[in-house]
Amino acid sequence: MSDESSAAQAAWERVDTTIPHSARVWDFLLGGKDHYAVDREVGETLLKLFPDFAMVARLQREFLMRAVRYLVSEAGVRQFLDIGTGLPTANNTHEVAQSIAPETRVVYVDNDPIVLAHARALLTSAEPGVTDYIDADVRHPDVILNGAAKTLDFTRPVAVMMLSIAGQLTDDDNPAAIIGQLLERLPSGSYLALSDGTDTNPALVRAVTNYNRTAANTYQLRSPAQIAAFFAGLDLVEPGVVPTPQWRPEPDRWDEPTAVVSAVCGIARKP
Repeated sequence: MSDESSAAQAAWERVDTTIPHSARVWDFLLGGKDHYAVDREVGETLLKLFPDFAMVARLQREFLMRAVRYLVSEAGVRQFLDIGTGLPTANNTHEVAQSIAPETRVVYVDNDPIVLAHARALLTSAEPGVTDYIDADVRHPDVILNGAAKTLDFTRPVAVMMLSIAGQLTDDDNPAAIIGQLLERLPSGSYLALSDGTDTNPALVRAVTNYNRTAANTYQLRSPAQIAAFFAGLDLVEPGVVPTPQWRPEPDRWDEPTAVVSAVCGIARKP
């Protein structure tokens, strides 16, 4: 058995199908197929408590695509560190980036065994582009950076993608310090792209509170000001930290997202 097959087999053995997992619930909300009955049950409950949850998930994916396009086309970034990547779906970071600049290098990071088992799907990359996957927890930035350094050149700018991952860190985890550690070893001209759910929507607060009662990984909603503070010391790209659908929206968008703020996002450059 190859090393990759052995790693995938070991990953499947770690999967607990009796407890809902955020990556699998998110996959359900995005219309994917890599989830179990317990994840569907939680996802359906979330949708009952907060019917716009699927839209929030879709808007998050749309922000990822717009962010990567900006970072590659306008900022000239050719290296990405995508932390908390989740299960592979359409328009993954490397697919969007390499469609514009085929030489782009992307390292994905997650600690969900199902994501690890699907890593080979994430690693499909045509030369000269490169993709890699690290099985690591966001709480261990040194492990992430040491692993990423095997693929990425830290003398050149790197875009760190953190979409809905800071919310999986409690205040005791000190997410601001973790973000600072991740950016500390990266050069000037690197970027942070971050988005997270906010505590400003009562229906979302109820849904997440219910989810946290049984989830393997709880989610922490924060105020827009608290999320904006994660960009401290960086130069925000216009329009700053805003509701997810308002960050440089596509001009031909066909529908109108909910007016209630459920998530905010931003991109900032390291001076």
